Amino acid sequence: MDCQPLALVTGASRRLGKVFALTLARRGYAILLHYHDSADEATATADEIRTFGVPAYLAQADLTEDTNLFSLLSNIDSSSHKLKVLVNSAAQMKRTDIHATSSADWDTTFALNLRAPFLLAQQAAGQMAEGGLIVNITDAGARKLWKGYPAYVVSKSALETLTRLLAKAYAPGIRVNAIAPGLVLPSDNVMPEEWEKMVEHLPLKHPASVDEVATALTFLLENPSVTGQTIVVDSGYSLI
Repeated sequence: MDCQPLALVTGASRRLGKVFALTLARRGYAILLHYHDSADEATATADEIRTFGVPAYLAQADLTEDTNLFSLLSNIDSSSHKLKVLVNSAAQMKRTDIHATSSADWDTTFALNLRAPFLLAQQAAGQMAEGGLIVNITDAGARKLWKGYPAYVVSKSALETLTRLLAKAYAPGIRVNAIAPGLVLPSDNVMPEEWEKMVEHLPLKHPASVDEVATALTFLLENPSVTGQTIVVDSGYSLI
């Protein structure tokens, strides 16, 4: 019996991470659903994934801690599943003025947003003997100078560079790409009026939908000649 393909999605309990996990589940992938502290949401997402007739495995881990990070893939039965996709979606976006950003804030953001994707890519590559796809979730803001989010912007910009580096290093067997969403879902630290103002400034005058971001992942799954690229889904935000 052939092994069922497996996808690991980090930060998959909610928001875009959940969207990516559901997108892969619909395409027949078993899902290793990573979460940090959103246990109830993770359980609900896993239940939703199973409605597509595929397994969902919950994996709680603080990806800034090496012990947790390195054990994430260790409990998967290789006789039943073959890792084919890694989506690095977990991230921290903490608002801090550039003059008030502490070394702890900086280090924690980089540990989750950049170091964890790098180390998970290393592990995944070791298990993708027959090829696979790694997708890093960056941000259209990685190309902007957001003074209120210095660690976030720099870490996401570096993640785009890491994407190209890994794509070159892991070719031809493993493709590595990135998806950079723009305004999609309001974050908890953005007031409704601030969100509406940002949307009004977009050239297309509307935020990207979660389904539109999901199609970027579908595109990468279906196009074996695409690697080292960042697909921007931002309603024209990059043009501002």
